[in-house]
Amino acid sequence: MGTGSSTCLMEGYNKIYNKKVAMKRMMIAGFSCFLIQMNVWAQTTAKYSLQQCIDTALANNIQVKQSGLLTDEAKVNLKQAKANMLPDLNANFDHGINQGRSVDITSNSYVNQSVTYGTYGASTGVMLFNGMNLQNNVKQNKFAFNASKMEFQQAKDNLTLNVILAYLQVLNNEDLLTSAEKQKELSGKQLERLQVLDSVGAVSPSLVSDLKGQTMSDELNILNAKNQLESSKLSLSQLMNVPYSKDMSLERINAEDFLTAYTQTPDDIYGNALKQFSLIKAVEYRTKSSQFAFKSVKGTLFPVLYLSGSAQTNYSSAATNSNGKIGYGEQVKNNIFSGLNVGLQIPIFNRFRVRNNIKLAGIAVKNSELVEERTKVELHQQIEQAHLNMTNAYETYNTLLQQVEAYASSFKAAEIRFASGVGTSIDYLTAKNNLDRASINLISSKYDFVLRKKVLDYYQNVITK
Repeated sequence: MGTGSSTCLMEGYNKIYNKKVAMKRMMIAGFSCFLIQMNVWAQTTAKYSLQQCIDTALANNIQVKQSGLLTDEAKVNLKQAKANMLPDLNANFDHGINQGRSVDITSNSYVNQSVTYGTYGASTGVMLFNGMNLQNNVKQNKFAFNASKMEFQQAKDNLTLNVILAYLQVLNNEDLLTSAEKQKELSGKQLERLQVLDSVGAVSPSLVSDLKGQTMSDELNILNAKNQLESSKLSLSQLMNVPYSKDMSLERINAEDFLTAYTQTPDDIYGNALKQFSLIKAVEYRTKSSQFAFKSVKGTLFPVLYLSGSAQTNYSSAATNSNGKIGYGEQVKNNIFSGLNVGLQIPIFNRFRVRNNIKLAGIAVKNSELVEERTKVELHQQIEQAHLNMTNAYETYNTLLQQVEAYASSFKAAEIRFASGVGTSIDYLTAKNNLDRASINLISSKYDFVLRKKVLDYYQNVITK
């Protein structure tokens, strides 16, 4: 075979090989995409319980994670404040070479030659007294750390409450959608009956038109209910920081179990909140932290008493004795010297910096106390408002419950009259619309009452119970 034929065969082989490689790569990429899609589908179509929603939100929420980092930072600051009370220890190792005229560090005499030298030492020091500055700084950071932990817990509690409210809103919208579908089903059955009667001329065509219009209204209500349901699912997904999916489903909670009257008064709730509410504990800790910060700054007015010590040795290539040059090891051993020092530093004048720092720290204490007072006042007002909202929601629910029973009896009578040909379509549709409206309001008021109770539970740190 010629060279041209061999080249053609090789090119053909390469094309076939490249096609096989490309097909394998496409299959691998397609399978990978399939696995990714299956994973996303499994996550988005999962049936979530309330606790799973809360746990997912707490694990994914960025603001909660940032609050946790602030707590970690406060913990490090506390550790450092405690470590500041310990002695310090430092070592130094210096090596060098001098050219020309220099001082021999072993004899303090001038030499005019190239000298290699080294110095080695260690020093330590401890604060004996500084006006309790360090001790108060430890207490300041301890309360700041406790405050940060309470603020972290508050961030988690806030998110938990929002997830619970969003979860209940989804269930509320699911019930509203089910109610709208039942209303359409009822209208549809009546429309089918009238169409049969109309086909034989037994009813007026206007009755059929009226029922068709009602069916379209029911269909529109279903569309609105679906939109509200998907919107509430989106809100819950965003709180959980997971991809939104229409296939998302939630485990049902029997709202009837939470429809009992709330027996605690606003003062009872406020009293429990002062003991357990994370935000209150946080501002109380912040106030105590600022008070110890004030004491710590005042400590800088006092003299500072400290103890320090050091040990050092050196080496020089120029060191000699009667026997000639002194060896490295012998010099390091023989040249060791140490010192111990007790020092007292008395502040006399520092451009009023300490005095002004004390004034600023005092202002910070007053501001912390006002923040604590304002937080407690606002909490009491919020609890009073929340309790009033809960009471109104409970009364509204009971009133609507009676209204639905009354409209149900009225609609049943109108339905019987309409089916027997005695009543008019206007009477029937009026009774049906009244019942439908009351039923929707009852569903909304039921969940509204449960939501209001959960808000009051939130102030007492029992929102998940």
